[in-house]
Order: sequence, then C-alpha cells, then structure tokens
Amino acid sequence: MTALTLSTSSATTLRADAVVVGVAKGAKGPVVAPGAEAIDKAFDGKLAAVLETLGASGAEGEATKLPSTSGIKAPVVLAVGLGDAPKGDEGFDAEVLRRAAGTAARALTGVKKGAFALPLADLESAAAVAEGALLGAYAFTSYRGGKGKGKNEAAGAPLAEVALLGGKPRDKAYKAAIERAEALAAEVNRARDLINIPSNDLTPKLFAEQAQAAAKEFGLKVEVLDEKALTKGGYGGLIGVGKGSENPPRLVKLAYQHPKASKTLALVGKGITYDSGGISLKPAGHNETMKCDMSGAAAVFAAVVAAAKLGLKVNVTGWLALAENMPSGSATRPGDVLRMYSGKTVEVLNTDAEGRLVLADALTRASEEKPDAIVDVATLTGAMILALGNRTFGIMANDDAFRTSLHEIATEVGEQSWPMPMPRELRKGMDSPIADIANMGERAGGGLVAGLFLEEFVGEGITWAHLDIAGPAFHESAPYGYTHKGGTGSSVRTLVRLAERTAAGDLG
Repeated sequence: MTALTLSTSSATTLRADAVVVGVAKGAKGPVVAPGAEAIDKAFDGKLAAVLETLGASGAEGEATKLPSTSGIKAPVVLAVGLGDAPKGDEGFDAEVLRRAAGTAARALTGVKKGAFALPLADLESAAAVAEGALLGAYAFTSYRGGKGKGKNEAAGAPLAEVALLGGKPRDKAYKAAIERAEALAAEVNRARDLINIPSNDLTPKLFAEQAQAAAKEFGLKVEVLDEKALTKGGYGGLIGVGKGSENPPRLVKLAYQHPKASKTLALVGKGITYDSGGISLKPAGHNETMKCDMSGAAAVFAAVVAAAKLGLKVNVTGWLALAENMPSGSATRPGDVLRMYSGKTVEVLNTDAEGRLVLADALTRASEEKPDAIVDVATLTGAMILALGNRTFGIMANDDAFRTSLHEIATEVGEQSWPMPMPRELRKGMDSPIADIANMGERAGGGLVAGLFLEEFVGEGITWAHLDIAGPAFHESAPYGYTHKGGTGSSVRTLVRLAERTAAGDLG
C-alpha cells in the first residue's frame, strides 16, 4: 500500500517527483488555494495566470501538470481543481479535498513520491486529504503483466509515497487521524480487491477462506457453515440459491469483540459471488459484471477488520451470506417454495431475486444474538439504480431516527446516500397463495418491495437498516476523484463511522 507521511518541509524544498497544489474557481478566474503559497512565490506570483493559460479553471476534477520553475526541487507541479473558492473564513469541504487528493493520486500513477501541498486548515482537512490520496492511489493488477513486463507494471503502479505538507507529525491527534486514514483506506481497498477478483477465483469457499485468513491475522472469531451444516440447520434461502452451482454456499460469521464494549452491531452482507440469474437467466449484456454481486459481503468483511484495526470499543459481527446463483438441473425453479431458517416459507417467483433469500437467512441468524442494531448491505435491486442513479445508495429502516443517522453518517464520510420509504401497502403484493410470502411483489417500487421482504426476517424489537448499494458498488464509467473503475468499496466508510459512533455511545 502507498506510504503516507506528515511533513513540515516547504513545498519548494522537499525532494519529490511532483508537488500537488490546489486551484479554485474565483470570480475572475482560477486562484491558488492555501498551502501552495511557496510554489506560487516561485512562479513570481503568477501560478494562477500560467494555469489559466494552460486551460485550468479550478473546476473539480481538473488535473493540470506543468514543469516546475527554479527554486522548486520537484520537477513537476500538479494543480488539481477544488471547485468554487470558499467565501470569507470558510474552508474547503472535506469531500472536496478528498476527491482532489484522489484525482492527484490517480494522475501520479507510476510516480514514486508526491508532495501534497493542499489546504490543511485543520485536523479534518488533513484526514480528508490523506484518505483521498490513499484511495486514489489504488490499482488492481493481480491479473496483469508477466515475464518481461516489469517496466510496464511499474508504469501502471500506484503512487508509492505521499508526503502531506502542512501536517503536524508530532501532534498526537494528527498522527491518530493519519493512522485512521491508513487503516480505513486499506480496508476499502480490500473490499475493492475482493469485488474485482473474477468469480472463478472467488467462489463461496474461497471467499470464506479469505475471511478465515483475516480472522487469524487480526484476532477475530470466525465460524464457517458449509453446505452440510447449512442443510442440517435449515438455511433454505442459502441452500436454495446455491443448489444450482457446483460451488456450494457458505455462511460466514466474522466477529470483532472489545472487552469493554457495551454495544453490539451486526452487519449482514449479500455475497453472491456470481449471479447469472439462475433459471430466470439474465439477458445478454447484464452478466459481464456480475462478479460484483458480492459487494455487500466485501463491505461487511472490510468494516469488521477496520473496527479491529482501530480498536473500537464496540462489538462488530459480520455475517457473509455467500452463494453462487447458477442455472442447472439442480437449480431452484420459479414456483418452488423454500423453507427459510426462520421457519417461514417463500414462494420463489423469480430466481434472479436471490439476494433477498440469502440475506433473509443471515438476518434471522444475526437476530438470534440480539444485537443493538443490524445493518444489511447488498447490491440488491436494479430498481434502486433507476431511482437514485449510479452513485447513490438507498437507505431503508424500521426506525426513522436510525435511517436519518445513517444518512448523516454517509454524508459525513463522503458517500452519497438517500433515505427511502417503506410503504406498507406494497407488502400485499408479496402475498402468496401457497407460502407465507413470495420473493417478488409489485414491479413499481421494486427496491422498496425488497426492503419490505427483508424486514420480515429481522428479529422483533431489533433496530434494522438496509443499504441497497446496487448503483455505487461497481463503477463502469471514467474514473473520478478517488473512485476507480471496478469495485468501489461502497459503504465501508459508512459502516466504520457507524461503529465509531456506536462505540462513542451515539447510536441513532
């Protein structure tokens, strides 16, 4: 992973391959942001004018490289856009700085050392720049290169070192903030790696083995139920979804426990390692990225490890509901009825609505331990993408205050989300003539119907929320900010902040 240091050196004197400065949109053109004063002075106070000549406006997402001038040891200056210049004494928003640092890190792919002279007005801004730089300095290269391609690999390698200028290396609070950024970025990148691994190399069994390895490394408790244990235990949802595949399902419990914790969070993740749709086969053009249908489980896995790394005073238990949804002679058919772990029966009207089936079993199992709250995370419905687009996840809950808290937390950490309703009239559409409930209801409001289905399997009296990350979990367009193509690690930062708030006694 990219190395990160706090430095009190001047931006002009630090030895680096490039120095990063911020530029904002002013009333009369681009203006150099705080932190870059020494660089601007080396340009005789004309850095903004030079950048404008090169076409820079200061808009968010811009990255403009130019050769250094005399007096600057780094050979390259990289100016990144910060958007509109703040008014008065206002500083730049943390997410603006996070994305700018990510843009810079991506622009410095293949570079050994970058000196970041972005605005560090306070501890929050320093943490945001650190986090953005580490998230931007990411590459999934496991399947690239080979013998004789070392040079190409180096050219595509992430930025190797980030020096944060203007930080306070001897300040305990700054050091703690940087350590948190490192731990968080490492776990977001763990989730990204898992999502990007092709399905032939990440079956439910192999996913479970990764969880077991992490448990051993970080002192977590782990329990893995294989297909025999799932069958014996009556986990009809997991068995029903996974029975069409040669790679049988798993339910993984990954638990971090703190000796002084008074609260317990249960996180449940959908882990469909490949989703063909089963007998209700997906149409052509919808299969190629279905390795990402385990993004919820990846996020939960990463969040539990992050809680352990940070030593949070809260118990966090992750439940990874892992299965591969494939069509075969043994696959569950539309019209079949499954008896779930809860004892309820479900008529399967569409085998491509499989995520809610594996989550239902995991939610019931998690509820048995009576946690203070349960949050499930899933790439659950295309309907949520239609409602909120590709960058925003939906939040549903059985408690309005908890839903609001999660939305606020997501906004705080820079993840786009939106509170969604749970209209009770939609529940009737899932009535079945032969079972307790069907796995499909009305087409309109399909994302909300899925949330109502999941609620049926949450233990009575337990606060619960559902994050549908179908849109932001896998990014297929051009990279932006700290977001790369492929797996994004969506919701990891929200879950970790929720755990931190819970540890502090602030569970909404």
